[in-house]
Amino acid sequence: MPIKIDSNLPARTTLENENIFVMTEERAASQDIRPLKIAIVNLMPTKEVTETQLLRLLSNTPLQIDISLVHMENHVSKNTDQSHLDKFYISSEELFKSKFDGMIVTGAPVEQIPFEEVDYWKDLCKIMDYAKENVFCTLYICWGAMAGLYHLHNINKHVVDKKYSGIFYSKLLNPKEPLMRGFDDWFPVPTSRYTLIKTEDVLADDKLELLAFSKETGLTLAKSKDNRSIFMTGHLEYDPDTLANEYKRDLDKGINPHLPENYFTDDDPEKPIVSKWRSTAHLFYSNWLNYYVYQATPYRLDSIDEQ
Repeated sequence: MPIKIDSNLPARTTLENENIFVMTEERAASQDIRPLKIAIVNLMPTKEVTETQLLRLLSNTPLQIDISLVHMENHVSKNTDQSHLDKFYISSEELFKSKFDGMIVTGAPVEQIPFEEVDYWKDLCKIMDYAKENVFCTLYICWGAMAGLYHLHNINKHVVDKKYSGIFYSKLLNPKEPLMRGFDDWFPVPTSRYTLIKTEDVLADDKLELLAFSKETGLTLAKSKDNRSIFMTGHLEYDPDTLANEYKRDLDKGINPHLPENYFTDDDPEKPIVSKWRSTAHLFYSNWLNYYVYQATPYRLDSIDEQ
């Protein structure tokens, strides 16, 4: 699929080595079509890794997509060079000057902190409010999903005693829902968090629909009934070794983490990792782009707020 990104973005080389069709700005300019405009609000500390993970999944469609990477206006990134942000990202203030067919708000390793104490919380709230009228469909991931449910629906997260880390299976509730087309009755979701959203809180909101849940980790997927917001509490975009890298990182910090569940072969961190969620991840993002963005967004972006 022709995903359009900056020709010099580091993710380009990785994706091309995986035989993923990446379209540079120069080639895209020669095609007489309107691409889907997708903004990615990247809150993850290792931004280059997350860029590659999400772009890989957004590429699995015949649609041309124009990507805008967004960083928070008033937040200093400790793990990504400022030069990378200056070159490849727009600020949250710049975001407000345009409308988008779709937007993704990523997770962030701040789930144990009260929302209002996160240093970019006010800026993120502005983005979520802006998205209601200027983005046709927004996908919120992990902490981003919890932030969206809290700000938009007044549903709070709940901190748990033991970190959820591993591959947890979720129950599909409505196989006829377009977002879930092709899904198995139970599907694997990489999970890494200290919090959960209770399913009963989602069911109590008449503007939300519960789509999938895990017996261990609570809410997995929900959406607004107007299809303008999707909330996913897992990390389908994760690479096969992402949870292993997090586990080793926490070991090095002396945190004494629990071994990720249903992840290492024979629960042995020295044995190979077998990816169980790759097909689910591609299916989910293809369904989102097709049924919730491409098939529904207006041709003229300036009319989004009229929908």
